[in-house]
Amino acid sequence: MRIDRRATLALLGGLAMRPALADEAGFPQRPPRLIVPYAPGGPVDIVTRGLAAGLADVWRHNVVVENRGGAGGNLGSEAVARAAPDGHTMLVNTPALAIAAAVMRGLTFHPVDDLVAVSKLGTTPAVLVASPSLPANSVAELIALAKAAPGRYSFASPGPATSLHLAAELFCVMAGIEMVHVPYRGGAPALIDIMAGQPQMMFNPLVDVLPHIREGRLKGMALSSAERSSAAPEIPTVAESGLPGYDFSLWYGLFAPKGTPLPLVQRIGRDVGQVLRRDAVRDRFAASGVVVVGSTPEAFAAELRGEVERWSTLARRIGLSAG
Repeated sequence: MRIDRRATLALLGGLAMRPALADEAGFPQRPPRLIVPYAPGGPVDIVTRGLAAGLADVWRHNVVVENRGGAGGNLGSEAVARAAPDGHTMLVNTPALAIAAAVMRGLTFHPVDDLVAVSKLGTTPAVLVASPSLPANSVAELIALAKAAPGRYSFASPGPATSLHLAAELFCVMAGIEMVHVPYRGGAPALIDIMAGQPQMMFNPLVDVLPHIREGRLKGMALSSAERSSAAPEIPTVAESGLPGYDFSLWYGLFAPKGTPLPLVQRIGRDVGQVLRRDAVRDRFAASGVVVVGSTPEAFAAELRGEVERWSTLARRIGLSAG
C-alpha cells in the first residue's frame, strides 16, 4: 500500500508539534525550579522567593528555589542554559548576565544565544555615595573636582566586572574624568572604607545605603536611574544633577533555556505578570528596594541584547576583560 510522502511528512510534523502544545496546556507537570546563581539571602534570592511563592499559587504546584552560586553567577546560569527546554528549570539573574557576555573570556554558554528572556521582574536604583570628607556635594562639583586632578580620586566596587563597577566606569567615561578603581570582595567592606575617606565614592543599591545617608555617614549624591525614587525623593538623579543621559539600574529578570517553545514562554510570561500585579508581591519587593516592572518576552529579549551591546562597547573602550 503506497502512502503519499507529503501526507506522511505532514503527519510527522503534526506529531512533532504535540509535545510543545501539550507542555503549554498541561504545564507544570512537576515542581518547576527557579535557579538563583548566587548565595542565599541576597537581593536576587529575595526576589526569586517572592516570585516563586506567587507562581506556586497560580500554578497550584510547589516551585523550588535552588541556590547554585559560583563564578560570578555563571555556574547557575550555564546550568539553566543546558537544562531541558520544557519550562521546568528557569533562571533569575541581573545585569551580571549581560556583563558576562560582554567581558568574560571563555564562557561556555552565551546569555543571548543559549537563554530565552521570559520577563523583566523589577529594578533597583543605585546611588552614588561619597565620603563625608569629599569636598563636593553634587555630581557637577564632583566632575569638576576630578577634572582638575585626574587620577587623584578613586571609586570602590564590590569586585571587578560587577554591575556596580561598570556603573562607575560608565559614569567616568560619560563625564570625561579619570578615577582609580579599587575593587573589593563585596560591598560592605568598601562602604566602611568610604566612610573613613578612602576610597572616596562608589555606586551601591539605594536600599543598602539609605540608613547611612540619613545618619550622615555617607553623602547620597545622586541616583543612577533615570527617575527619582519614592524611597528617597530628595536625592536627584545623576542625569539631572550634572551628567545628562546617564541611566543605570540593577534589574532582575527571568530566563528559560533556549528551545523552550514560544507558546510556553508566553504562557509563563503571562503568569509572571499576574503575580507581579499582586499587592503582596509588590510590597515584598518594595521592602527590598525593588520596583516591580514586568514585560513581554519580546521586549525583555530586545533589552537584553541592548545591554550586551552597551557593556561590550564600554568594555572595549576601557580595555576590560575578565575570566
